[in-house]
Amino acid sequence: MMRPSIHSLSLLCAALPVLLGVVLVPAASAQAATEIGGEKIVTITRTPKSTTRPEFTSLTLAPGRGMEVLQITANVPGRGKVDVLSSPDMAEIKKMLDVDDTENGDLGYRLGSAFLVPYPNRIRGKLSSDGKTLTTEWHAHLLRLPANNIGKLPAAERHAMHGLILKAKTEDVKVSNDTDGGQVTGMIHAGDFGGHWLSKTDLVVKISLKADSVDASIEARNVGNEDEPMAIGWHPYINLPSGDRSQVKVRIPAGKLAEVDGYDNVFPTGKLLPVEGTRYDLRAAGGVALGANMFDDNWSQIDWSNTGKMRAATVQVIDPAAHYGVDIMGLSPEIKTIQMYAPPTKSFVAIEHQFNFADPFGSEWGAMNTGMVTLKPGQSTNWHVRLHVFVP
Repeated sequence: MMRPSIHSLSLLCAALPVLLGVVLVPAASAQAATEIGGEKIVTITRTPKSTTRPEFTSLTLAPGRGMEVLQITANVPGRGKVDVLSSPDMAEIKKMLDVDDTENGDLGYRLGSAFLVPYPNRIRGKLSSDGKTLTTEWHAHLLRLPANNIGKLPAAERHAMHGLILKAKTEDVKVSNDTDGGQVTGMIHAGDFGGHWLSKTDLVVKISLKADSVDASIEARNVGNEDEPMAIGWHPYINLPSGDRSQVKVRIPAGKLAEVDGYDNVFPTGKLLPVEGTRYDLRAAGGVALGANMFDDNWSQIDWSNTGKMRAATVQVIDPAAHYGVDIMGLSPEIKTIQMYAPPTKSFVAIEHQFNFADPFGSEWGAMNTGMVTLKPGQSTNWHVRLHVFVP
């Protein structure tokens, strides 16, 4: 019997990670290539099997940055590899997040898809004398938050935006693989979110890759001794492969829009306006072309349709010139609003399924339920969104 040579054994060992669907990087380049936020990134890959329908092929996560999804790829027959998320290459991502970022981690929601907890969107409040924090109120309790965002105009008001886990570390990261993809799970012991929140919270994050879906879910558990408000969302920059944003169509199945004071502050006035007869009515089957329109808006009164055995709040982004589309499916009934950020000069649209309206503690809303879930000690809430790629 012939014995395998050292060379053949070396080739077999090198091939094993690919066969198992986990990407490994040689130790010499590990720090530069695979660590972001002080923790190793995780990449799951799978080989496409269909020659007639699109399939997801990889996802890359950053456990050192709140389990942010950095990149997702798919294979589209006739087109090949497509970047599902708008994100730079890994070297630029690392520079943005490890070198150039702010203390709060704000560049995290400028690429890929960052998770936004315990509040997506904007929160207004009384600004501190140094301009670094603001104070707002929930059920007679004061919350002091980072004032981490501001518009560009002279009258812009500094405010809090997009939560408190942009730089969070993930523990107990586990990766499982099967013949059709894999799953990554992890725990973020958020505590009181750096002293900014009322109780203590654990976040269980699960992200899975299959041929026909990418699922992302977060369970928020109140493990402290006080009631706390909670909202969850994410910020996926959906890539437009053709680069021709004007002909891209978006369908948002929602009947009302939150009026804002303009596209600089983007603060809600407290009025919910019907979309019918306006450029914000994106309910038509097959979507409505974006044209040259700017959007940074929040839709509500969502139409939850049945998808198989599930009810879903499904937004469609369709790029006809690329023969490509993405369904972004909200699967948790706690999701009350959908934010879309779509600047006319960019080749992406950000579609954000979130629990809450913007400025959820603001007096402009009166007694309206603004979507913040109240978690008593021991209680939990879930957020779940699924992506699906298709040929229109």
